[in-house]
Amino acid sequence: MLLAPVRTTLLNGCKRAGGGIQLSKGAQLRQWLARRSHSTIAAEAGASSSPSAAVSVPNAATNRIVGRWLLGCSGLVVGAVVLGGVTRLTESGLSMVDWHLVREMKPPQSQEEWEAEFSKYQQFPEFKIMNHNMTLPEFKFIFYMEWGHRMWGRLVGLAYILPTVYFWRRGYFTRSMKGKVLGLCGFVFFQGLLGWYMVKSGLEEKPESHDIPRVSQYRLSAHLGSALLLYCASLWTGLTLLLPAHKLAETKRLMQLRRFAKGTGGLVFLTALSGAFVAGLDAGLVYNSFPKMGERWVPDDLLAFSPTLKNFFENPTTVQFDHRILGISSLTAITGLYLFSRRMVLPRRAKIAISLLTAMAYGQVALGISTLLLYVPTPLAATHQSGSVALLSLAIWVLAELRKMPK
Repeated sequence: MLLAPVRTTLLNGCKRAGGGIQLSKGAQLRQWLARRSHSTIAAEAGASSSPSAAVSVPNAATNRIVGRWLLGCSGLVVGAVVLGGVTRLTESGLSMVDWHLVREMKPPQSQEEWEAEFSKYQQFPEFKIMNHNMTLPEFKFIFYMEWGHRMWGRLVGLAYILPTVYFWRRGYFTRSMKGKVLGLCGFVFFQGLLGWYMVKSGLEEKPESHDIPRVSQYRLSAHLGSALLLYCASLWTGLTLLLPAHKLAETKRLMQLRRFAKGTGGLVFLTALSGAFVAGLDAGLVYNSFPKMGERWVPDDLLAFSPTLKNFFENPTTVQFDHRILGISSLTAITGLYLFSRRMVLPRRAKIAISLLTAMAYGQVALGISTLLLYVPTPLAATHQSGSVALLSLAIWVLAELRKMPK
């Protein structure tokens, strides 16, 4: 490498000494070699001066890591939703009458601690009205159900917050991704507060009411709805990081299919949310027949409450009727989406996603009808609730496959 500058210097000297003498072919060749040596040295120097320029963070590898993390978090949220549903179905949600972020992480250990916890529970309406004959072993069961649900919620919070701190420090997030993960972490914290706000509604004394103690169906729906939003946001962000967008021609039919899929996904979400009102009012026990409700297609007490709007949120008959209509509408929309997509040329992954969505929709409707006809057995009802989350997941997958290419 050092010979190149020496050769260049000698050649220039010879040129000046010659005083205008024309260079021979050999001299011209040596001059060309000198210029080539200079360009090679410059290129090597430029490459060696910035070795870190080839490595950028975030990149495709870090995006895969972040995407898998978000998919894992969304799986934990599903676990929380399913466990919360089982807690509700076993009527365990009001067994823990206090809320402490750290102190309640350790359940009662000794007989004295269990008796003290049981005595606190006995001071609230659920024990006085429903469970006045409950024994301590029976209380332990419902206590552990609610305790497990709360501990799972704390696990979800840690799964979001701790990796966020680590990835942020390592520079794995883009500017837009930083805003998204901050929003997800804030939503987890809000979800925990909303859960306790919901439980409080079932611990309040209501002298004017002779109904069994239960949490407010409005707060239950808000709690479930926020959990589903957290799940959808995490799953969507994870899928868009892991699945490359398809290069689809922006035809009119594709835009129609995309709008159809968005509307169908929204309908699936609304149907799942209406299930929270069914659970909150025990509306699944009102009419246990299908397709008619009792002897009628439209029951007499559908609009028994006044004002009329109150029926849609507080009348168990209306709430069950609405859930049926939404479920059938979702099935019809998904079937239409499948038939519409069959007339188009789509990538293989998109076709698989739409086919699985359609199959899951029919399975979910069958689960719902079976749950109704069998008077809401806990295992079947929990499976039906899990099916709603699975259906929502497949709808998000379809949307991820049909999304536009980023500009």
